[in-house]
Amino acid sequence: MADELPLNDHRWYGIELNNRTWAALDEGTIGPESPAEDRERLLYGTYASTYHWMHAGTAINHARGEHLISSVATRVGRPDLGLHHAHRCLEIAEAHPHEAEAWDLGFAHEAIARAHAALGDPDAARAHRDLARGIAEHMDDEEDKAILDDAIAGGDWYGI
Repeated sequence: MADELPLNDHRWYGIELNNRTWAALDEGTIGPESPAEDRERLLYGTYASTYHWMHAGTAINHARGEHLISSVATRVGRPDLGLHHAHRCLEIAEAHPHEAEAWDLGFAHEAIARAHAALGDPDAARAHRDLARGIAEHMDDEEDKAILDDAIAGGDWYGI
């Protein structure tokens, strides 16, 4: 049973699956029209990564996994699922302020915004995108700020 895996194994799988998923997202070749097997493989990889982080990581590793699930779900045409996981990301990050970085909250709002945009709710999308931008504006770490700014500026905003 996976619960019996050593923590180092859980950590390895969490990292490996996370990195593979981000690499596939960065390639930009998988979307709602991709073959079902490709969409499922990417989505299930994010669930597996998050599962392993839930065993070997912190609450914030879990929140970051929820963000990744949201990003993939929205990308592969499941924005309803993406919205659910984006809200879960925000919920976990807000419940652990001593662990969360400012950008964790910013990325949660970015994911919520993108899912709302994909669902055809531009008002909610703009509101959460503005929250993400506001968080980025007040970040002290310029490198982290640039990463969040780039994420907000990039990707598909589904017409908003």
